[in-house]
Amino acid sequence: MPSSYSINTNASALQTLQLLNGTSRELTDTQKKVSSGKKVDTPRDNGAIWAIAQNQSSIANALNAVMDSLDRGKSTVDVALAAGQNISDYLNQMRTKILAATDASLDSVSRKNLNEEFKVLRDAIANAVSSAEFNGYNIIKSGGLNYTALASSDGVKVITISALSLALGGANVTITATTTIGAVGAANNALTQVVASIQNVNQGLAKMGAQARQVDNQNVFVSKLKDALDTGVSNLVDADLAKESARLQALQVKQSLGVQALGIANSSVNVLSSLFRQ
Repeated sequence: MPSSYSINTNASALQTLQLLNGTSRELTDTQKKVSSGKKVDTPRDNGAIWAIAQNQSSIANALNAVMDSLDRGKSTVDVALAAGQNISDYLNQMRTKILAATDASLDSVSRKNLNEEFKVLRDAIANAVSSAEFNGYNIIKSGGLNYTALASSDGVKVITISALSLALGGANVTITATTTIGAVGAANNALTQVVASIQNVNQGLAKMGAQARQVDNQNVFVSKLKDALDTGVSNLVDADLAKESARLQALQVKQSLGVQALGIANSSVNVLSSLFRQ
């Protein structure tokens, strides 16, 4: 019972109303966390944490572009390596044909057949080179450009995949588009060229393979880094839904009791009326 009564101010009701308003605010905040799944959704919730989370999310999103660039680089070099392996195989087969054609005792029919088989392999190299294109990039054609892939979210670090010309008549494949082995002398010259070409191509492909592994390793690292950033942002802003759900139920009960308490506090003024009854 209150120590005194007043018809102008119901102190008990005012105090109870303040408590009820506080409970309502807490309930609204908890409902927002449950519905959004976040404990920090706007700068109003926690400005410092929101700013940190936004910065980290920006970096994580930028890493998507890095992974896209690395994926394109991987595909570009994979296509080039596949074509390069075929070219290396063609050169090995050509070496066998050329060596057979250097035999001076070979009859003309056999020599002609060897020359035709050689030309098929020679032309296959040209076809492999022209077909080794991905997303507009061909790093094994004559005059091909290096491919530069992003390696960091700030765009400063990059990985360069060096172009390797495997075109006929180039620095690496010295067999030309007109080379034949129809004569012993021509076969001897072609043998020297194909041996050098095999060494050049295999050495170049080994270097390209190392660069391909570098792209793969960086892609794995960036993917793990992005996962770590996403997890870190989640720890900062995501709500514990199990905890918030339990708190929501508790606040709903507290609000219900607060409404009843306010009703009781407001009814106390009725005591004053009874004092004036006859």
